[in-house]
Amino acid sequence: MKKAPKSLRLHIGLFGRTNVGISSFLNLVANQDVAIASPVPGTTSDVVEKSMELLPLGPVVFLDTAGIDDTSSISRLRIKKTKNIFDRADIILLLTEADIWGEYEDTILREVEKRNTPFIIVVNKTDLKPPSAKFVKKLKAKTERIVSCASTDLDNRDMYVNDLKKHLIEICPDDFINPPTIIGDIITSGGLAVLIVPIDMEAPKGRIILPQVQTIRDALDNDSAALIVKESEYAHILDNLKRPPDVSVCDSQVVSKMVADTPDNVKCTTFSILFARYKGDLIEAVKGVCEIDKLVSGDKVLIGEACSHHPVEDDIGRAKIPRWLKEYTGKNLDIDVYSGHDYPENLKDYKLIIHCGGCMINRREMLFRIQRAKQEGVSITNYGVCISFLHGVLERVLSPFPAVLNAFKKIRGVEKCAQK
Repeated sequence: MKKAPKSLRLHIGLFGRTNVGISSFLNLVANQDVAIASPVPGTTSDVVEKSMELLPLGPVVFLDTAGIDDTSSISRLRIKKTKNIFDRADIILLLTEADIWGEYEDTILREVEKRNTPFIIVVNKTDLKPPSAKFVKKLKAKTERIVSCASTDLDNRDMYVNDLKKHLIEICPDDFINPPTIIGDIITSGGLAVLIVPIDMEAPKGRIILPQVQTIRDALDNDSAALIVKESEYAHILDNLKRPPDVSVCDSQVVSKMVADTPDNVKCTTFSILFARYKGDLIEAVKGVCEIDKLVSGDKVLIGEACSHHPVEDDIGRAKIPRWLKEYTGKNLDIDVYSGHDYPENLKDYKLIIHCGGCMINRREMLFRIQRAKQEGVSITNYGVCISFLHGVLERVLSPFPAVLNAFKKIRGVEKCAQK
C-alpha cells in the first residue's frame, strides 16, 4: 500500500468558533493549502479530512470542522456533522483567540470530558492580539497543554508546529504508539498462518480487501509466514504441508467450509473475528451474539457498516446476514442498515446491533460505538461472530482465544440452566 489507510491513522479533530482560523491553522501545519480559508462565516461547509505524515508521530488525519456557532442557513446539518467528529477523534485541538472563551468552548470541553479524549488548546491569531496573563492563567486551570500561534506567520511555522508536536507526542494514545496485534500473538515466531481469501466481489479489481492485507502484514511483522489460498484449494494445501499451520483464517462467508476442512488440532477463526478483537471488544461481541436466541417478531436489529462500499446483489450486511438471521430465528425482524460514519441516535430502539469488523474506522470510534450501545442497554455483536453463531461453528472459531471461548461457554451454560 502506498498510503496508510485512514483507519490506521491518528485522528486529530480541530474544533472552535466560526472564523477562529481552523482552516488557516490546518494549512499552517500541513504547510500547504488543504482547506479554504476565508473571513466569510461558514466557509467550511463540511468536515475536511487531511491525511499526512506528521513526523515523528507518523500517519495522521486532521479533521477540520465547521464552527460550532455557525448561524448560516444550513448550520444545523453542519453542526451535526461537526459533533460526530467527537466520536472519531483520538485527540482534540480546541482553537480560540486571545481573551475569548465562553459557552462555545465550554461545550466542546464537556463533550471531550464525556469521552475522556486528550486535548490541546490552541490560541490562534496572536499576531493580532497576544493573550493576557489573566487569560493564560484561566486556560492553565483547564490544561497545561497550550499552544500559541499565528497561522499566517509562516516565518515562525517551525516553532509553532514543533510546540504542537511536543504536546501531541505526550498525549498520543498508547494503542496508536503500540497498536495491538491482529494475529501475531496466536502464531509462533517462524510459524505459519493459512489465510483463505476468496475473491470478494466488493473489492476493487485486482485487489484483496483491507483486513486481509493488514493480517498478512501483521504476520510478517511478527516474523511469521502467511500462506494465501482460495477456499476451493484449502483442503488440498493442508494435505501437502509438512506440518500443520498455527492457525487458519477465512472470510466469514465461507466459515462452514473452512471448519469442515480444518483438522481438530488446527486452530481456526475468521478475519472479522480477528478485527472484533483488534478494533473492538471480542468478549462483548460474544455476549451480544447470545441475544439472538431472545429475539421475537417485531424486534429491531441494526446492521452497522463502517464503510460505504457499493453493495452487490447478495451483499453480506444487507442481504446475507438478514436472511440467515431470519432463517435461524424464524422471526419477522425489522432490520435497518447504517453505513459509513452515520450512526442512529435512537440506539435504544434496537434489540441488537450487528457491526462489521470496523476496518475502515479507527479503534476509538469502534470502542465508542460499543460503549454507546452498552449505555443504551443494547446488545452489540460482530459480523464474524454472528455468522459463525448462526452456522453453529462459533466455539470452533473461538479456539485461538481461550478466555473468550470460556466466556462464551459460561454464558451459554448459564442461559441453558435458566431455561431449565
